Amino acid sequence: MTDFLAGIDFSAWALHALVLLPLFGAALIVVLPARLARGLALAVTLAEALVALGLWWAFDPAAGMQLRSSHAWIPAYGINYIVGIDGLSVFLVMLSALLMPLCVWSGWNAIETRLRGYYALLLVLLTGMIGVFIALDLFVFYVFWEVMLIPMYFLIGVWGGANRLYAAIKFFIYTMAGSLLMLVAILAIVWHRAHANGGAFSFAYDDLLAYMATGSLGTLKPWLFLAFALAFAIKVPVFPFHTWLPDAHVEAPTAASVLLASVLLKMGTYGFLRFAIPFFPAEAFAPLTQAVVVALAVIGIVYGALVALVQPDVKKLVAYSSVSHMGFVMLGIWAMTVQGVQGAIVVMLAHGISTGGLFLLIGMLYERRHSREISAFGGLARVMPAFSAVLVITALSSIGVPGTNGFVGEFLVLIGSFGPHPIAVGIAATGVIFAAAYLLWAVQRVVFNKLDKPENQALTDLTRREWAILLPLLAGILWLGLYPAPVLRRTEPAAQAIVDHVGTLAPRARSAHVLPGN
Repeated sequence: MTDFLAGIDFSAWALHALVLLPLFGAALIVVLPARLARGLALAVTLAEALVALGLWWAFDPAAGMQLRSSHAWIPAYGINYIVGIDGLSVFLVMLSALLMPLCVWSGWNAIETRLRGYYALLLVLLTGMIGVFIALDLFVFYVFWEVMLIPMYFLIGVWGGANRLYAAIKFFIYTMAGSLLMLVAILAIVWHRAHANGGAFSFAYDDLLAYMATGSLGTLKPWLFLAFALAFAIKVPVFPFHTWLPDAHVEAPTAASVLLASVLLKMGTYGFLRFAIPFFPAEAFAPLTQAVVVALAVIGIVYGALVALVQPDVKKLVAYSSVSHMGFVMLGIWAMTVQGVQGAIVVMLAHGISTGGLFLLIGMLYERRHSREISAFGGLARVMPAFSAVLVITALSSIGVPGTNGFVGEFLVLIGSFGPHPIAVGIAATGVIFAAAYLLWAVQRVVFNKLDKPENQALTDLTRREWAILLPLLAGILWLGLYPAPVLRRTEPAAQAIVDHVGTLAPRARSAHVLPGN
C-alpha cells in the first residue's frame, strides 16, 4: 500500500482536485433531484476532506512553496492559473476542507427548503475558500476572493434569520468595498511593473513580489498598502470595521456561521501575511502604522470581550468573541517574530476549531428550542449531560485553558509580542480574563443554573449524528492543545521566511523585534 501511494504524483492533481471537485458536485446537485442533494453534498465534501488530509503527508516543511502548478489562462495580459501551498496556507486549506462535511451534516434536519440551492452554494463557497489560500496569481486570487463572497451572501440572505436581508447586504457592501480597493491596488502594481518591463504584464505573485522589493512606486506605495490593508482589515475584521460581523453571524444559518468564523475571517489575516506585508514591509512596519495596528488589535481584544460579556443572545456573544480572538492574531503578526507569527497561525487554526464547535453546538440547541436567548435556558446538564460536557470543553478551549488548542496560540502570540510591544501584551492578556468571564458566565446560565423552564425538561441529548459532527472537533481541541509540535514544525519555516523578508526590506522595524532564538 505504501509503495502504491508513493507511486502517485500527488502534487500533479491534489490542489486542482480541491478546487474542481466542489464545483463538479455543485453542478450535479443542481441538475439531479433535490432529494439527493444532502447525500451528494456529504459525499463530495468527504472526498474533498480525504484529499486535503493527504496534504499532511505530502507537504514538506523545508521545501517552501510546493505542489506548484501553472497553466496559461489569459496570456495576453499575463494571467495564469498558478497555485501552490506552504506552511502558511496548508493548514488553512485543510481546515476549510475538513470543516465542510461537518457543516453539511449539521444542516441535515435544519434545512428543509431549496435544498439544491443551499448545498450547491456551500460547495461553491468551498471552492472559493480553497482557491483564496492556494492562488499564486493575484488575478486568480481576486477571482476566488469574489467567488467566495457570492454564495455567502445568498446563504445568509435566503436561509438566514428574520433580519437576513439587512445582514446579507451589510456583509456584501463592507466586503465589496474593500475588495474594489484591493483590485485597484493590484492593477496599479501590475501596470507599473509592466511599464518598467517593456509592457509585459504579469499577475504572478513571485513576479510582483520581486518588483515590489526593488523599491519602485515611490510615494504611491503607502496608498497601495492602505488599499490592501483596508480590504483585509474589513475581512478580519479589525476594530472598528467589525460591525458587519455580529449581524451576519446572528442571521446566518449554522453552517454559514461556522464557515464565516472558522475560515472566512482567516482570509483577512492570511492576506496580511501573504500579500500586504511581503509587498509593503516598510509601510507595514513604519512607526505610525505599527502604533495604529497594535492599538486597534488591543482595542479589538478588550472591546470584543467586554461587548460579548453583556450579550443576551449566545450566538452574538460568540460573534463578538471572534473580534477579540482575531485581535490576538493581528498582534502576533505585527510582532513580526517567529513566535508571534507562528502564534498567529495557531490562533487562526484554534479559533476555527473552537468557535466552529461553539456555533455548531448553538445550532443544535436552536433546533431543539428555537431560541438563542441565554435567559431561555438553564439546568441543561440534567437533561443534556453529553451536550453540556462538550459545551464546557469547547468553551474552555476558546478561553485558552492549558491543555486545549486555544492556549498554545495565545501563549506564542504573547511571548512573541512581549519584546516589541510589552504594554500592548499586558493589556491584551486581560482579554483572556474577560474571555473566561463571558464564556463561563454564559455556560453557567445555560447549563448549570436551575432547570426551571418546562420547555427545557423534555430536551433530548446529542444524537449519533451530532456526536459524529462534534468528535472530530474535540479531537482537534485536545490534539493541538497537548501535542502541537507537528503543526509548529510545519509552520516554522514559513514564519521564518516572512520574518526574514521583513527584516531584509524593513531592517529598522526588524531590529526592534529581535528576540532570542529568532
